[in-house]
Amino acid sequence: MRDGADILIGIDSGTSVVKAVAFDLAGRQLAAASVLNRFDTGADGSAWQPLDRTWTDCVQALRGLGGKVENLAHRTAAIAVTAQGDGTWLVGADNAPVGDAWLWLDARAAPSVRRLNESPAERRRFEATGTGLNTCQQGAQLAQMERTSPDMLDRTEVALHCKDWLYLNLTGVRATDPSEASWTFGNFRTRRYDDEVIAALGLSKRRRLLPEIVDGTAVTHPLSEAAAQATGLLAGTPVSLGYVDMVMTALGAGVHTGDPRAACTVIGSTGVHLRAKRVEDVHLNAEGTGYVMALPVPGMVTQMQTNMAAALNIDWALRLAADLMAETGHDIAFSDLVSRIEPWLAASRPGALIYHPYISEAGERGPFVNANARAGFIGLSSGHRFPDLLRAVVEGLGLAARDCYAAMGDMPSELRLTGGAARSRSLRAVLAGAVKAPVRVSGREEAGAAGAAMMAAVAVGAYPSMDDCIAEWVTPLLGTAEPPDPELVRIYDALFPAYVQARGALAPVWDALAERASQPQSTSELSAATGDTTARERSMT
Repeated sequence: MRDGADILIGIDSGTSVVKAVAFDLAGRQLAAASVLNRFDTGADGSAWQPLDRTWTDCVQALRGLGGKVENLAHRTAAIAVTAQGDGTWLVGADNAPVGDAWLWLDARAAPSVRRLNESPAERRRFEATGTGLNTCQQGAQLAQMERTSPDMLDRTEVALHCKDWLYLNLTGVRATDPSEASWTFGNFRTRRYDDEVIAALGLSKRRRLLPEIVDGTAVTHPLSEAAAQATGLLAGTPVSLGYVDMVMTALGAGVHTGDPRAACTVIGSTGVHLRAKRVEDVHLNAEGTGYVMALPVPGMVTQMQTNMAAALNIDWALRLAADLMAETGHDIAFSDLVSRIEPWLAASRPGALIYHPYISEAGERGPFVNANARAGFIGLSSGHRFPDLLRAVVEGLGLAARDCYAAMGDMPSELRLTGGAARSRSLRAVLAGAVKAPVRVSGREEAGAAGAAMMAAVAVGAYPSMDDCIAEWVTPLLGTAEPPDPELVRIYDALFPAYVQARGALAPVWDALAERASQPQSTSELSAATGDTTARERSMT
């Protein structure tokens, strides 16, 4: 390392926020800067971001960090980058974008997912990747593009993910990491591409689009002159390509600390449930769902199931309350509603309702895949009030976590939590009761950026191994274990079978609703939607 270099920078480019975080070599967070990174959606299920804007936002975040840390450029020993997973970021000649990026939220690949899931090659693909096919993934999205816009792929030279795009702009190198490469197009046992997997996706002729696989704990590339000029950092600074953000967040929050039965749940906009396992201990379910993602630790992977929406369900419930209050002339700040969550939950009875937390317009992907899945309450009566609905929403997140862990084998012996919603004492109690395990909250403020910075720390020799880095950066920050309430365990044990039975029974209902929504609206429906009173009156005569 360069003399005087005592800082590692972790970049974490999420769907809506880009963060740049400075850590010292012992893992203490020194400063952070962030930039909102909005995305756009369409009625056809599309969700996209312009590639150039994402890079510009990353530059702005790094510049903002430089304004907070004195002499940042000369003190930086290495930079690491992670970002939102899945999605498709196409790059063509002269490293220019080929259209906007399809994000993990994009649902346009649903027809290809249905078609590929019916193929006899699908089980072979799943057993190699350890990952169920869904609309989020680049494999499914490229398969859809191949059918609908092959000319766009003809103009493409490399298919990247978000962090890969930022790495290209930082270093000029086209590459991806072992985690996204193996779960999308490869084999988690070898961490390499698998031609049979690529063929199962119908993408053999597009094999040339897949970039080199680089492990950022062993290989770095220097910050380019152009990137140095843009960011204010020094050209030649080592840059590490981190693994996908879900792996980095879990690493920073304690998914792998030597306890083989511990697990990590991230309660952010989405719900991510991860177990660290040796490759030979991975449990592949009969339904063919979930992810297996390489960890930056030899022989170790994270097995994962994810809910498309977690805290988004709570946001929906609170905004519903805010909208009703606004209608009566009582505007209230969203933060004030958040402060009411604990009293509302205390005023409600556990286990009174079932709520399936499938609020995302993209449906659900864990532990089952159904783009038409939607949220709903079961068991409502005239006696239920808003606190009961809010508790059901929170309990839906707990039961969804249990549903996901059950698909990966036994329940964990301990649950490590991260994400903004983990600050809620009542939510922690629900999760502990649903999973029947004590919970710990990681004190790591920016776990994703920290996980990436840990890879850079190993790459530049600050630590001899990732396990040594984890011992100093992660384990000391795990909070006190909070045991599950035996009464909540009893209630959720009794409720869970009905939760699973109901989601299975509702599948044809969701499909019927999706079919109805895809049909053209009648004149009366259009007039009702636009408030055309005259047209409504005509439709009734």
